Amino acid sequence: MTKLTEKQKMLQGIEYFPSDKTLQNERAVAKRLCQQFNRHDIDDRKGSRKIIESLVGSYAGAWIEPDFYCDYGYNIHLGKNFYANHGVVILDTAPVTFGDDVMLAPGVLISTASHPLDPDKRKKGMETALPISIGNNVWVGMGAKILDGVTIGDNAVIAAGAVVNKNVAANTIVAGVPAKVIKKAN
Repeated sequence: MTKLTEKQKMLQGIEYFPSDKTLQNERAVAKRLCQQFNRHDIDDRKGSRKIIESLVGSYAGAWIEPDFYCDYGYNIHLGKNFYANHGVVILDTAPVTFGDDVMLAPGVLISTASHPLDPDKRKKGMETALPISIGNNVWVGMGAKILDGVTIGDNAVIAAGAVVNKNVAANTIVAGVPAKVIKKAN
């Protein structure tokens, strides 16, 4: 039986050690690309797009405003007409998949990472990661947080400041901490 690498564990949603040298090096590459993007000449949109294209796993046409941060980049998959406003953070220790026509307001945080509830495992530095999927035509309001393992359906709206820790059905509007359905979208 072959022993799984820490990266394989991470990508399979198994507890892993993010302190692994390979993972540290991959995060460093992503952080350098984020830094390069965030410092890039704002008049050179083509150059900015090239940096994002080299950072993310798939890119179907998107615009991201600086400052933008992520952990690995290669786990981020952007649909057509994706837009992220200033200060978006995507902690992509597992895949984060966006449909087409998704808009993220300023300060949105999306995190696939989590830590064990067991204090001994936390002390050892273990982590887990679960994928996040965001459907087509979703709007995520300012300062909203989307947590690991969540799926958001098409045409959903996540209100500003919401903390989404459960799946959101298509055509619904959620708000609050934790986020709850407040009404069906028109």
